[in-house]
Amino acid sequence: MTTTPPPRTPLGSLPPREHLRLGQSATVLDVVIPVHNEERDLEPCVRRLREHLARTFPYRFRITIADNASTDRTPDVAARLDEALDEVTAVRLEQKGRGRALRTVWSLSEAPVLAYMDVDLSTDLNALLPLVAPLISGHSDLAIGSRLSRSARVVRGPKREFVSRMYNLILRGSLAARFSDAQCGFKAIRGDVAERLLPMVEDTGWFFDTELLVLAERAGLRIHEVPVDWIDDPQSTVHIVRTAADDLKGVWRVGRALATGGVPLDRLVRPFGDDPRDRELTGVPGGLARQLVGFCAVGGLSTLLYLALFSLFRLGAGAQLANAAALLVSALANTAANRRLTFGVRGRDRAVRHQAQGLVVFAVGLVLTSGSLAALDAAGGTASHGTELAVLVAANLAATVLRFLLFRAWVFPDRERRDDLTAAPHPSHDRNDLTRNDLTRSAR
Repeated sequence: MTTTPPPRTPLGSLPPREHLRLGQSATVLDVVIPVHNEERDLEPCVRRLREHLARTFPYRFRITIADNASTDRTPDVAARLDEALDEVTAVRLEQKGRGRALRTVWSLSEAPVLAYMDVDLSTDLNALLPLVAPLISGHSDLAIGSRLSRSARVVRGPKREFVSRMYNLILRGSLAARFSDAQCGFKAIRGDVAERLLPMVEDTGWFFDTELLVLAERAGLRIHEVPVDWIDDPQSTVHIVRTAADDLKGVWRVGRALATGGVPLDRLVRPFGDDPRDRELTGVPGGLARQLVGFCAVGGLSTLLYLALFSLFRLGAGAQLANAAALLVSALANTAANRRLTFGVRGRDRAVRHQAQGLVVFAVGLVLTSGSLAALDAAGGTASHGTELAVLVAANLAATVLRFLLFRAWVFPDRERRDDLTAAPHPSHDRNDLTRNDLTRSAR
């Protein structure tokens, strides 16, 4: 059977979420089961999953067995299930890797909702419909099962419990991840999101899930979490130490890519608000509240940096020279931070121009602060260092308001930020117009 991949959509920002138009798709849900040497568990898993979906899922579905280079009888079992059950499809890959299997099958699927689960069915299947429902309704972009939620019920050994919780603590501390469980083998994603997100994910093994979730979260996509009932499989063949080492390498790689702006997350941006009334409003500045919060945070840190530098430079120079040097250094740092964090401009394009414009804004601040110092000096007498700092703080507050207005209207205008979103280079898709004919399928 040949499946033609769905047509590609433009690579601009994602459209607003909306309820899936299910009548336009023959198959609504595609559940992938990645396997490697699972001849014993595969058939009971597939038959149990099919029976559950046929009984509880109100739309058409497909179960895809993704065989990762198995060397036992798994390909034969998969082929037999493919032949016997209309809702089951078997795909054979000649290379190992759960991430590789998911990327391959998800990239070629025409279903608007894509999911996967481990072959051991450790997760209670009653969580499957709650997992995919927010994706069908348009509420969320991805959904994950969580064994670490308070209302989850989990049975597993202390070693795996410790490793899982430590790994998620590492993710929170290093990548600022807010989702609770990266490793649970029970996840789903909307097809339009997968089309954009999958080419960005480099890992082909167990870290695939984590990288997918971190990039989605950083792009502002909505991740729905479902507490699950989960029973550990004592026969699991996952090598904990080797997997943990590979995961830590992945954390370092993803963290470095995010820090350097090497991932084009702008292609995953969705508009704020899905109500058509939100999109019909005109003349309302976009993201003003968020920008004010970001600008104030950056400004507070910049002010602390400025005061520390002024106090340092003041030890060996006059007040005017120390003020100018401290303001110059803090202004460069302030412009760079606001460019990325407050106004969301990524990449190196126009970075030099932005810094040049930021120096003009710096000159305005220099005039205000230097004028304040000059006025203090003209008032007569020798002002204390504390008085100088108080005057500079007041002058900086006035300069800050003007700096925000200039940044928003001149240095980083809305139109330029939109241009950055639509013109950012995107890596080519891994799909390359493949169809399922390009895969070696299980022999029937």
